[in-house]
Formats: sequence, C-alpha cells, structure tokens
Amino acid sequence: MNLNNSHLLDSGVKEICEGLKNPVCELKILKLSNCDLNEESCSALTSVLSSDSSSLRDLDLSNNNLQDSGVKLLSDGLKENCKLEKLSLSDCSITEEGYKALASALRSNPSHLIELDLTGNDPGQSGVKELNDLLQDPNCQLKTLRFLGPVADEACQYVTGFVGKNPLLLRELNLSERELGNTRVNQIAALLQDKHCKLNTLILRKCGLTEESCSALATVLRSNSSLKELDIGNNNLQDSGVKKLQNGLEDKNCTLQKLSLSDCSITEEGYKSLASALRSNPSHLIELDLRGNDPGQSGVKELNDLLQDPNCQLKTLRFLRSPAADEACQYVSGIVGKNPLLLRELNLSERELGDTRVNQIAALLQDKHCKLNKLTLRGCSITEKQCLILTLALCSNLSHLRELDLSGNKIENKGVKHVSETLKDVRCKLERLRLRSCDIKADDFSALTSALKSNPSHLRELDLSGNEMGQSKVKNLSELLMNPKCKLEKLVLCGCSITEKESLILTSTLCLKPTHLRELGLSQNKIENTGVNHLCDVLKDSRCKLERLSLNDCGITDVSSLTQSLADTKALQFLKELDLSNNKIGDSKQQLIDVLRDSNCKLSLEKEQSLWRTGANILSSIGGWFTGSKALEDPVESTEQDKSLSDEESSEGETEGTQV
Repeated sequence: MNLNNSHLLDSGVKEICEGLKNPVCELKILKLSNCDLNEESCSALTSVLSSDSSSLRDLDLSNNNLQDSGVKLLSDGLKENCKLEKLSLSDCSITEEGYKALASALRSNPSHLIELDLTGNDPGQSGVKELNDLLQDPNCQLKTLRFLGPVADEACQYVTGFVGKNPLLLRELNLSERELGNTRVNQIAALLQDKHCKLNTLILRKCGLTEESCSALATVLRSNSSLKELDIGNNNLQDSGVKKLQNGLEDKNCTLQKLSLSDCSITEEGYKSLASALRSNPSHLIELDLRGNDPGQSGVKELNDLLQDPNCQLKTLRFLRSPAADEACQYVSGIVGKNPLLLRELNLSERELGDTRVNQIAALLQDKHCKLNKLTLRGCSITEKQCLILTLALCSNLSHLRELDLSGNKIENKGVKHVSETLKDVRCKLERLRLRSCDIKADDFSALTSALKSNPSHLRELDLSGNEMGQSKVKNLSELLMNPKCKLEKLVLCGCSITEKESLILTSTLCLKPTHLRELGLSQNKIENTGVNHLCDVLKDSRCKLERLSLNDCGITDVSSLTQSLADTKALQFLKELDLSNNKIGDSKQQLIDVLRDSNCKLSLEKEQSLWRTGANILSSIGGWFTGSKALEDPVESTEQDKSLSDEESSEGETEGTQV
C-alpha cells in the first residue's frame, strides 16, 4: 500500500494499524512517506511490529518528523516477534539518541532486519559507529545500512577502497597525490556535507585540483560541516580557484580553522580575495598557510593588516617556506621593529652575521614573499663562502632587487666572482651596486666588468671606491662604459689610487661616450692638475651633461683650465655641484669663483676632516655628494617605501665650503 504524501496524521495511522493487526490482513509493504506523522503514530506502529499476526515486511516512514522520541517507540516494536525486513527512516529528524535506540533494538533481535535507511539524519558523534558495529555481529542479518545519498555513497566506497575503513568513522582523511578529477571531488564534497560524515581534517595535496574543485569545496564550507582543517597545497588553483574558495570562507556558516594553500600558484589577486573573505568573516580561521606563492607588491600587507583587527582570530599567518627564513624574519623584526616582508629596504650594516645568520637571511631572500629593493650589508665581515650563499639566494629571487651594497667586506677573489655571476643573470635588474673597500683584485675586477658588460642596461650607479684600480682595471672599466647598452649615470671611484695616467684612460672613454653620465666621483685620487686637464676635455664636449663632479683631495693646485672650460662651454647649464675641497688651489681659485658666481653650481672649496683610506674597513665620507650613502655610523635603516634614499638624504652631510 502506497500512501506517500497523504495527510493521514496520527488518527489515520491508528486506523491503518488496527487493520494491519487483523490476522486475515496480508499487507507486506506500507509506504507512509511525508504523511505528517509524529511520536503518536510511532506508538501505533509499534503495536503492529510486535504483533505475531502482522505480515508487514517493508515499512517506509521517511520525511516525517518522528525525532528520537518516535524512533525509541519504534525500537520497542523491533525487539520481539518483529519480522520486518526493510525500514526507511530517512529525513526523520533523528539524532544520536535515536541511533542508539535502533542499535539496541537490533542487538536484542538481530535476525530479521536486512535493510535500514537513515539518510538525511544527524547521527552525532557515535550514531554511525553504534549501528556499524552491528555488522560485525554474525547473527545480524543487516545487509544494507544506508546513511548517504547516491553521490556521497560513491565517495564513501572510493575512500573505503583506498584506506580500508569507512570514512564515516574517520576524523582525518588524507588522499594526497591521487588524481581525483572534478567528478571525484564533487563526490567527496557531497560526503563532507552529509551529517553522517564527521571528518575534521581533509588533506588533498597534489591531487590535480582545479577552479571547479574549489567551487565544490566552497559549498562544503558553506554547509556548516564538521570540517575544521583543510590542506589543498600543491594544486594549481591560481587566483581564480581562490576566488571560488572566498565564497565559502566569507559565509557565516564556515567554521574552518586551518587552511593550507601552499604552492598553489596564487598571486596578488588571490591574496586580496583571501583578505576580503577574512574581513567579512574574521571569527573562525586561526591558521593560514600561503608558502610558495607570489604575493606581488601588496599581498603580504593585505593579510598582515588583518592581524590588527581585534575581531580577527588569525594566530598563524605562514608565508615563508623554510624554518631558516622564519628565523631570519624574527631576527630582522627584532632589529628594525618591522616585518621584513613589508620592507623594501633593509640595512644590517656593521653586524657580525656569521654563517648561521647569513644562511637564514639567504633563505629569506630566496622566498617570493620577500620583496626587498635595496639590501645594505656594509661592514658585516662577510666571507667568500657567505658571499656565495647570499648571491645564490639573490639569483633565485632577483626580479625585485634594485640596489646592493656589500661595501667594507673582504669578499675578495671568489666573493667578487659570485657577485659577478649574479650580475650576469638576465633576470638581474640591479640599478645600484656598491662594492667599496672590498679588496678587489685585477682578475676579479675583470670578471666583474665582464659580467656588467653582458647585462649592462639596468645599472645606473657603480661605486668601487676604496679599491686599488691600476691601469688594467681602469681599462676594463672603460670597456664597460663604451658598451652601447651601458646607461651608467653615476660612477664613484673615490680613493682608488687613480693617477694622471689612469685618469687619461678614463676621460678618453668619457669623451667618446659622455651622454649618460651625470655624476663622477674621483676624490682622494692624486690625479693632480694633469688629471683635471683631462677632465676638461670631457666638459668641453657638447654632449656632456655632468651634474656632479667630486675632486676632493686630488692634489690639485691650479684650476685655470677647469675655469676656462666651464666659461667657454655649455657645461655650466648642467653642472650643479663641484667639490674641490682639500686641494691647495692657488690664485686660480678666485677666477673659478667669479665664473660660477651667477650659475646654479654649488662649489665646495674648504677642507674637511673625514677622508678615505684605500682598502680600510672603515668607510668615511669625503666632503661632497658622491659617497652615495652614509658611512657605517648608522648601521640600521629600513623603510617600507619603494623609493631609495636620495644621495643628499643619505650623505654624511654637505660641505660647508664656499658656495657661489
């Protein structure tokens, strides 16, 4: 008899039950789905089930609000004399207590029921196990114990085949390194949404998940499932997949606590999607793993700002791949008071780093979450070995670095070669390189200039002050300057023991290609008057646009030729700063002052105390504007700004000499 969807109510069921108890009634199948039945109906049906005269074998009570109280009454009918073989109680608002009552009834009378359907109910923590254990009883005739819908059941069978256990009894499931495909993921999602599934942890690393997979998982997150930890790392989800997950994470029903998206090809837009989701629903997630992704310029900040939200429960925000990088992050944060992943400039000058710390910093530099544009490690006692470690790290994440300062470190032969290998890399976009007082030898200098010649188009500033030059090195440098791709604008060679002969080689080159150079620093070199005369040839060239010239302490006694060159050419249209401090200039000084009086050029002539010492570990600024950055007095200066400090800001201080 099929009475599904009939408005029988309890009174109608009572009448039917009276007929079923009649010995002449041979009704075997009764369908009462969605008939508005409740506890009172169950009481009437119990009397039928326990009756010796009943022929009923198949009873469908699905989609009725029977609840645990009704099921407990039915369970009494299942215990004695009952010959029922099939019972459907799907979607009857049954919870854990109801499951226990059914299990108890079937233990006391295990020989009759062969099929039990409980789909659409909530078994609590132990309901599934209570009934599943019955299947191990040799007296139990139960063949079909149905908890899940068809799609979820497919997933259940699939998982059972792999792990050898019913996933409804598991709290953690790891299917990593299995190509699941969208169909299988949809099945697993259906399983997770079913209240019979009590999984807390799901691990699907390297499973070939896609954007569509993320849509299915987002549905799980919105379903108020028991899932608390989800690891889907090493899948090519990309930003589009994360955008799908966002829909689940921002839903008020989402109670996920830990999410791992490491190595998922996520970029800046994906980070923004995650940040947006967690702003919308900040109270659940406590751990987020994004290692091995590329956050772009703002990704880290987008998520890091969430930590300032008092409503945000996020305790662990993992960006860095290695423990060593994490150590470096903590070390730098302790020094500068800021997360280095948010910095664009980092200065750790005058700190004895040692092998361990250098390895940690190298690990930090390798990570794509590190976006440093400027790295300054002056006077850190960096060795050849440490230089190799640092340059290898820089090579793996070169695209952001624009300025590197390793001045005052005895990196010597191999160290310079390691730096040279970095410079040759086509990904290298370095604009400023400072290797002051690094004890660079002739062969190493050749390797350095050769590397710069192979990739010269980005370099704008080169500071080799404090290294012995000699003719061979100056020739190598001249070859670099002659490279048609060389766009060098600032060249600083202070305290390099350059003499008149070397200055002739250098100025001859500049005469042939003077168009890009804007700043030239030759202070603390004994180029003397002859060297100045060579420089005059450069200034006379109509293509020369030199803006700053530093000749501090160069043994100059006569500037007549310089005065004449400036008076007779267009050089003064461009020249803004001229440093002639610490030179014993005679009467010709006044002529120069007169020529510059009505120009925009700032002239420095007075003596200064701080001098270069070639090859010394301590770097001092020489009066003027060409040291490029502070000496070692201020070892730590870091900023979040992309823009580097200008020379005026970073110089030790301007000369207080005669100004015209």
